[in-house]
Amino acid sequence: MNAIDPTAHLTAEQIEELGRELDAIRDEVIAGRGEKDAAYIRKVIAAQRKLELVSRGVLLFSLFPPAWLIGTAGLSVAKIMDNMEIGHNVLHGQWDWMRDPKIHSTTWEWDHVSPADQWKHSHNELHHTYTNVIGKDNDLGYGIMRVDEDQKWHPFHLGQPLWNFINACFFEYGIAAYDLELGKNLHKRRRKNPEFRARARAVGRKIRKQVLKDYVIHPLLSGPSFLPTLAATFTANLVRNIWSHSVIMCGHFPEGVQVFERRSIKDETRGQWYLRQMMGSANISGSKAMHFMTGNLSHQIEHHLFPDLPSNRYAEVAVKVRALFEKYELEYVTGPLPKQVFSAWRKVIRLSLPNKKPQVGAPDREQELVAA
Repeated sequence: MNAIDPTAHLTAEQIEELGRELDAIRDEVIAGRGEKDAAYIRKVIAAQRKLELVSRGVLLFSLFPPAWLIGTAGLSVAKIMDNMEIGHNVLHGQWDWMRDPKIHSTTWEWDHVSPADQWKHSHNELHHTYTNVIGKDNDLGYGIMRVDEDQKWHPFHLGQPLWNFINACFFEYGIAAYDLELGKNLHKRRRKNPEFRARARAVGRKIRKQVLKDYVIHPLLSGPSFLPTLAATFTANLVRNIWSHSVIMCGHFPEGVQVFERRSIKDETRGQWYLRQMMGSANISGSKAMHFMTGNLSHQIEHHLFPDLPSNRYAEVAVKVRALFEKYELEYVTGPLPKQVFSAWRKVIRLSLPNKKPQVGAPDREQELVAA
């Protein structure tokens, strides 16, 4: 957490007024949801399924390089759409108001090795409740990285640029391990916990299903194109993993994004929770195509403020939210994708090294700042 609090100029009354203004923005969108929004998500789901079907059809002939390139590109985009604009947002309950059992957070399962119910617990309930609170939000550093100067440095942290790169390449497996809280459950006594064993078996079943679909059935259907199709599927998953990891890093880790101590959220009010979401997130600027391919998580600030609002409404909400940042003299952290990626990776590298000078007040906070 920065030594200088960028919200120190706000009074308690101003913070609660900010909360009321944000509630009003949310209420307005909820009241305006309707057929246009429902038509949007149905159109996106239909387009994704058609693109995946056509791409896999093209890959039947992936023995020929042009077919491999076209099929791989199409499958990569289809997988990104499934995870980002569809799966992530449906599982947030953004479309539950439609009362459509086929597009509902309780019935949806996505193209991902992490079972939907486990992801919803770790992401919706923990990450979005405790955004950027060290020791509470396991998304912060994924349990493998130092994320604040006041965290005690260990030689292990020297490798965190490498750990982060490996995590990016196999991101869906990293998320599955994180959802299982694998690090703390590796202890022999914890491994025997019936609840953990049941969740681990569920992850194992999901992994087998995904591997069978992507690396056995579809390549076999390609006949003589078995190996090119296998390579194409691996490449599409790799592209999807690196893309989603990059988007999420840009939303949570660039310079200027705040992290918080556990004690800071004691007796937290609605206004204070909103303020923490605002200061603990960053956006990615860009075109409509960029926003769509990020699952509208390029509007990460707005998503953290209103995680259950339809993703197609974040662009209009962002205008009003940014106006509130200006009104209350807060920094709206945003920038194009290359800038945000560079900023996030620079921070990963910087925090992999020990501090040159001890931080003022750091010894008093060491008990609070535990490894994420």
